[in-house]
Formats: sequence, C-alpha cells, structure tokens
Amino acid sequence: MTFTLSAWVTYTMWAIFALMIIDFVIAFSKGFWKGSFDTTFLPYLKDILFYVLPLNFLLSMVSIDPTTYTLVVLYFIGGASVVYKYIRDIIGRFKAPE
Repeated sequence: MTFTLSAWVTYTMWAIFALMIIDFVIAFSKGFWKGSFDTTFLPYLKDILFYVLPLNFLLSMVSIDPTTYTLVVLYFIGGASVVYKYIRDIIGRFKAPE
C-alpha cells in the first residue's frame, strides 16, 4: 500500500466500487429473503454512468489542465461525495420501513 497520488486515485475508485457492490448485495439479499424479485439493482447501471464515468472523464482531462491539481482535487471531491452517498444508502437500507 503506497501513498502516492496515483495510488489514492485507485483507492478512491476501489472504495466506490466496493460500496456499490455492498449496497447491491444488501438490496439483492433483502429482495431474495422477501421472496420477490425486484429490479432495484438496475439503477446501479445508471450510477456507473452518472458517477463513475464523469470521474474517469476528469482523470482523462488532467493532462491538459495547466495546474494539474485542479481536476485531481475535483476528482477527490466527487469521489468522496459518491462514497458518502453509498454509505448513506447502505445505512438507509437497514432502517425499518415506516
């Protein structure tokens, strides 16, 4: 485990995909134990398109950024917000329905 900037970029993407998988497994297992097949896992394709693809686009634009850190900072802010979103979604799945 290293602490270079490129390593932290990789760790951020790993965290996003790991939390996405955990959220999917929780949603799928709850639907499985309920006895109904619900298509609640289909929004994950949309999440990849709306959250992961723009982060990869920001990384591909770093080479033309004159400061080279502006887009990297935006990447980490976006990555932290996606991680926060999935943590909130995971916690929300364990709350009792009202």
